[in-house]
Amino acid sequence: MQDDSFRVDTDRHPAVGPASDPGAGHAIDPASGHPRPPRREFKARGSFVRRCPGCHLPELNCLCPYRVTAASVARVWLLTHAMEHHKPTNTGRLIRDVLPDTEVFTWYRTVPDERLLALLDDPRYSPFVIFPDDQPDYADRVVGVDAVAGAKREGRIPVFILLDGTWRQARRIFRKSPYLDGLPVLPLATERLTRYRLRKPASTSHLCTAEVAAELLRQSGDVTAADILDDYFDAFNDSYAASRRFEKLEAPTAAMKRLVERQR
Repeated sequence: MQDDSFRVDTDRHPAVGPASDPGAGHAIDPASGHPRPPRREFKARGSFVRRCPGCHLPELNCLCPYRVTAASVARVWLLTHAMEHHKPTNTGRLIRDVLPDTEVFTWYRTVPDERLLALLDDPRYSPFVIFPDDQPDYADRVVGVDAVAGAKREGRIPVFILLDGTWRQARRIFRKSPYLDGLPVLPLATERLTRYRLRKPASTSHLCTAEVAAELLRQSGDVTAADILDDYFDAFNDSYAASRRFEKLEAPTAAMKRLVERQR
């Protein structure tokens, strides 16, 4: 379920919405730079909230003091549905905040990103599409997390390709992207239940994008990066939830304290 109660004012914060291109009269996609038709002005509740230009959260509870970067052996590439760029509740940006090597590509059904196609052909990388193994037609492509360890032994960089959107959007990306058809499919096996409170999931076993990334990093051996991303996600979750109630967090949470300690 999408939650747009605090959608971003794209005129005020072009970094997370399409930038204006006055010469063409179109908008520019924030990830690829492709021209897009202009969106109607958003005037619903939350559109005039003052936001931090760094973290895009309401200034009432800015996340910037808790940002910590980490290194990981595995990489994350986000194949993001275009609508997700306009949602400040999107957690994919948290991954890029923590892991600077994260790549972000906007998904278009008919026009694949040329840079993504080039990276998929790069022999340095061993990409895995993260998707459930719930259909028989691609069962021959399904692998376990041991395949990630195998890629490392071969001297290749494992890459987790996360389909960033709602479950319905993610399934469409998976089914309508022929350039993903030859890649191994890695389902996330975990008992973890979601802690995400900003959108209502269909099931508590449905993790948000940042939670999926943290679990994959942890299972593949990048434990420190996973712990930092988990704490950053919790700080985001608490900060945003408080802002929705128009409340200022008066004291740092446990996750925030751990992030500050890592900065020292």
